[in-house]
Amino acid sequence: MEKNLTTGSVFKTIVYFALPYLLSYFMQTLYGMADLFIIGQFDGVDSITAVSNGSQVMHMLTVIIVGLAMGATVMIGRAVGSRNHKQTSGVIGNTIVLFMILAFVMTGALLILVKPIVGIMNVPEEAVKGTTGYLAICFIGIPFITAYNIISSIFRGLGDSKSPMYFIGTACVANIALDYLFIGYFDMGANGAALGTTLAQTISVIIALIAIKKRDTGIRLCKEDFKVKKNILGEILKVGFPVAIQDGCIQIAFIIITVIANRRGLDDAAAVGIVEKVISALFIVPSSMLATVSALSAQNIGAGKHERAAKTLKYATIITSIYGVFVVLIVQLCTSSVLRMFTSDAMVITLGVQYLKGYIWDTIFAGIHFSFSGYFAAYGKSYIGFIHNIISIVCVRVPGSYLTSKCFKDTLLPMGLAAPVGSILSVVICLAAYKLLKNQFTSQNINTER
Repeated sequence: MEKNLTTGSVFKTIVYFALPYLLSYFMQTLYGMADLFIIGQFDGVDSITAVSNGSQVMHMLTVIIVGLAMGATVMIGRAVGSRNHKQTSGVIGNTIVLFMILAFVMTGALLILVKPIVGIMNVPEEAVKGTTGYLAICFIGIPFITAYNIISSIFRGLGDSKSPMYFIGTACVANIALDYLFIGYFDMGANGAALGTTLAQTISVIIALIAIKKRDTGIRLCKEDFKVKKNILGEILKVGFPVAIQDGCIQIAFIIITVIANRRGLDDAAAVGIVEKVISALFIVPSSMLATVSALSAQNIGAGKHERAAKTLKYATIITSIYGVFVVLIVQLCTSSVLRMFTSDAMVITLGVQYLKGYIWDTIFAGIHFSFSGYFAAYGKSYIGFIHNIISIVCVRVPGSYLTSKCFKDTLLPMGLAAPVGSILSVVICLAAYKLLKNQFTSQNINTER
């Protein structure tokens, strides 16, 4: 199952690896959008707000898990690139132990904190009950969310981005069917959306485990591989922890922005929630480039091919920039049509159009700094991504959203522009860091013998 990503055309290798991941990310986004779309067909603005607020919290937890898992992807990729099979098995075994412990600790802690979390988010009173129920059910499913993302990170580290696509495809189809069953037929509202999401994720994990057992994956694990090794866990966390913190902070910033919108009223909250889902769908290429650059660069670094790793970054930034320009042009022409897919409420659509027309510019600039973050992570310097994101959040995104919300009470357009302006700052920092550390990267000797 191991795929050699260190030879052949760099552009073709990126496309080969990124397309399945892109489709996986699209289906995972569709998976989340289905809740909001279907709840909008059967329930009112209060249920839409409940699901959008609850899904923001769940998305934050998911990206933290995915960020930590990037440490495993990079470490596995380096071991595969250097043909160190013993190291590969050791990283996989320690990854499984680490994340299963983390999953059950998170589940217990979050179930205790459901009501305080809803209170902190300042959810409109009409949506409090729905948000609380949605989160409680989703928190119970955290072990399955963790299991899916860990299985996917292992496959991608081995160079296989197709298998995770099949797993999430199964979950996506199951989620849509279960949403219509629980929301449409049983009229369970936000609780039905959460139950459908949790059961679909469980089905995905079961399918993944069956596939691993029946297929010749090339993974050979023994009891020794599950023995905790500080050096391996240290390397996984060295890469994964800064990524997890940075992604967590980004999502916290989004939640703060959601809180700001919540304070403006139910219509503003619903509009911002819908636009966040639309943006998530449109970010499939930028987000896939982050994972693609990190996985491909890690294998090439492990093989000592630093110039090839740099070319991977170059092509990724070109691809995502072209995509971003195309998306901006299309969305500016059909913004209202996109939002009508989620709601028929005229005020929510008007506010959503304003917010999306500003926010959409982020698809250009975010893709560039995502690619750089993946490249830095492959070299074990994921702290650079953490630094530029924190600076962007603290200096632009959050204060920009707050100030524009206070100064422009009749429109959400300026508030939407805070995100792309923050990303521009991140791009500037990434370019400066790359220029300063370029020689260090190309001369770095990555040792996979731990």
